[in-house]
Amino acid sequence: MKVRGEMRLAVLLATGILCLSLAATNGAERVTLTGDDLSAWRGNTGQWEIVGDTFTNPANDKLLGRKSGTGVIVNGPKGRTSHLLSKAEFGDIKAHIEFMVPKGSNSGVYFMGRYEIQVFDSWKKESPYPGIECGGIYQRWDNNREPKGFEGHSPRVNASREPGRWQTFDVVFRAPRFDKKGQKISNARFETVVHNGVMIHEDVELTGPTRAGAYNDEKPTGPLMFQGDHGSVAYRNIWVEPAGPNPFFAMDTATKDDRHKTAKEQVAMVKELGYAGIGCTAGKGLAEMAEELDKNGLRLFTVYLGVNIDPDQPKYGSELKETIEVLKGRNAMLWLFVLSKKHKPSSPDGDEHAVEIIREVADMAADSKVRVALYPHTGFWCERVEDAVRIVKRVDRRNVGVTFNLCHWLKVDDEKNMKSLIKSAMPHLFVVTINGADSGGKDWKTLIQTLDRGSFNMKRFLRTLTNSGYTGPIGFQGYGIGGDAHDNLKRTMNAWRKLNDSAG
Repeated sequence: MKVRGEMRLAVLLATGILCLSLAATNGAERVTLTGDDLSAWRGNTGQWEIVGDTFTNPANDKLLGRKSGTGVIVNGPKGRTSHLLSKAEFGDIKAHIEFMVPKGSNSGVYFMGRYEIQVFDSWKKESPYPGIECGGIYQRWDNNREPKGFEGHSPRVNASREPGRWQTFDVVFRAPRFDKKGQKISNARFETVVHNGVMIHEDVELTGPTRAGAYNDEKPTGPLMFQGDHGSVAYRNIWVEPAGPNPFFAMDTATKDDRHKTAKEQVAMVKELGYAGIGCTAGKGLAEMAEELDKNGLRLFTVYLGVNIDPDQPKYGSELKETIEVLKGRNAMLWLFVLSKKHKPSSPDGDEHAVEIIREVADMAADSKVRVALYPHTGFWCERVEDAVRIVKRVDRRNVGVTFNLCHWLKVDDEKNMKSLIKSAMPHLFVVTINGADSGGKDWKTLIQTLDRGSFNMKRFLRTLTNSGYTGPIGFQGYGIGGDAHDNLKRTMNAWRKLNDSAG
């Protein structure tokens, strides 16, 4: 429903707005938005009130009853009032929200007042369209196109509880980025959305505000908004805190040694050390790895496999479709390297057949909500970041993008090209891999080290990524380092934290 005119006026007149700017998130504290009163909220709060608890009204199961007390906010006796906007404005945040809806009710949480996660009674219900479900990322809207609603995202699974029970969202949200001229250089994204303890979204990019937000423009910061006019709803225990740095995962080139052979052993290690998940290689152990990561609340970011563009060779193996099936609904990435003996590395002579094959892979992947990130690799046909960007532009599929692999870039390019290369890749950049390295290194021993080693200026590289607007995942490449995996990963994580602390 459209935001009411009086609410817009209240927004414009609101004073005392607190800002948690993007630059200040590392040092900011947790902000609690529920308590003894409505002082955290802007202007005219309508019929929203503070109570001690809520429950399904015995006389009308489409309304909420309430108990006196504090700590819970509810949108009045009839569930039809103005929306609620926080005084505080936020950029990148981690948010915890608890909510209750009665039978058939509907609300929504708008991050930055613009990007909605749907609150809805979806208990044992089929979905009429993507994004309407509880936990769905609501659709955008354009009266000049058909269908008018677009880019809605259904949750991976329906994790809803029955009406009248408290439910939870735990969300990591990344704000859009803008250059010095105010032009948007990267989109907002929901990094993760967890509903009642179940992961339902991973790394969903938003090209603009969803329908019925408080604003149609995009800014670096904005308030949290809670929809109040679609039916009874209650909220409690709402808090936000800084989202922290980009998600940092370990490639399986760094997780295996004699003491960490199984998926269970590797996942336990990366969880203990604070990694967000793993990027691994396609094969028979993939399903087990995905299951183990799910059990531990970690993410499967990428799966490495390849295609061959030579006409006399199979385009891809059976593991491609098997991998897509495992990744179904995760919005994870196929890490796609591209081979050819017929064409030399970087030769555009292979473009036409490569585009045809990658489109075929992309369309299969899109049906399962899987993305494809081309993986530039030294000595392969797609060798350079420039090659991947060139091909991605020709493929022209929204779910196809580019990987920036630090070690392979250093092997084939000049460090002085870093800034311009990242800028050219940014519109298509899905994932980055890093490791310690020596500037001017020539072999993998010097170009792939733990993150605490090497003369390459990693702080400058990460700052360039940040200034370019990159907010996506970053993986640690550990190929060929050898030694104790736990020690390597521990030292790398310590170095990662120091780099981010110094950046703040």
